[in-house]
Amino acid sequence: MTDRSGIFAGDDPFVIASRWLAEAEKTELNDPNAIALSTIDQDGLPNARMVLLKEIEASAFVFYTNYESAKGVELETAGKAAFVMHWKSLRRQIRVRGAVTREEGAQADDYYQSRSLKSKLGAWASKQSQPLSSRAALVAEVAKVTAVQGTNPKRPAFWGGFRLMPTEIEFWADGAFRLHDRFVWRRQNELSTWDIMRLNP
Repeated sequence: MTDRSGIFAGDDPFVIASRWLAEAEKTELNDPNAIALSTIDQDGLPNARMVLLKEIEASAFVFYTNYESAKGVELETAGKAAFVMHWKSLRRQIRVRGAVTREEGAQADDYYQSRSLKSKLGAWASKQSQPLSSRAALVAEVAKVTAVQGTNPKRPAFWGGFRLMPTEIEFWADGAFRLHDRFVWRRQNELSTWDIMRLNP
């Protein structure tokens, strides 16, 4: 047994994560749902970048990107990833590691349709992570795409979601004198039960 209470209380890590995010939405100035997503390339070299977490499900975390981008290719190739959410206002963070799969069905369609028109067209226009000759070239591509796709574009086949199904989730909160509180939840796979332990700071 662990001595979890207060902000760490609860039997479901996804419920705890949702609760922390809801708190951060009230205190964090910009993008409380931002995550630092880490992937690995074909040589095993890590990559990291900020993306926006769009949903915390009952057993997974969902975000969206261009499948042909560097991150999309690396996620597809490795089949696994990690991320950290950090909130300065709360002095807390959540670290997550696990397997990833595509979300390219109705859920991805619905999320795409919820975006602004300019964001929808931008997804069509940007060949994400590929070389770009100039900003003007990108603006011209947006204009071209707008003429073709109109005001109600469908989700591009090369753009959609990824679902990260964690085998490890760590909750961290700042403590006095660097004596932070850390609890990690680990399981063998997404069907296994969680083992929970407190970690040294």
